Amino acid sequence: MRLLTGVREPLRARLRGGVLAAVALGGLLGGTARYALVLAFPAPGVGFPWTTFAVNVSGAFVLALLLVYVLEIWPPTRYVRPFAAVGFLGAFTTFSTWMVDTDRLLGHGHYAAAASNIFGSLFAGLAATVLGLVIGRLTWARRIRLDARRGRARRHGWWTR
Repeated sequence: MRLLTGVREPLRARLRGGVLAAVALGGLLGGTARYALVLAFPAPGVGFPWTTFAVNVSGAFVLALLLVYVLEIWPPTRYVRPFAAVGFLGAFTTFSTWMVDTDRLLGHGHYAAAASNIFGSLFAGLAATVLGLVIGRLTWARRIRLDARRGRARRHGWWTR
């Protein structure tokens, strides 16, 4: 993309076939994984949707951790972020199922459970995201310290490789 001149690349140039295939394959696997978990651990009747809650919160954690590695630690790559972040985790976590579950709870008069689903998912997802970012950055800082102690001082970060 040419940001300096204000001219954007054509959509065709930005959407490379390999990247689209990585997103599609990741989406296929992520959606299948979520569906398998919902089948293995179905919500009882109109009870709290624990499986959707766990999927979305764990997805927020893994996405934050993954993005620390992809953007700050690993060397640049074309396919990891589209496959894992956009495709797999985008399909694994799901806004629509979260809202359908909330609507189902509201429709059956379970207002407290619906509110718990909405606000609990938001706060737990935010906490999981922060935890993923912190763990990713602490892991990287620990690796740098260990390398320095072992006398293997090297440049860290994708921008120095």
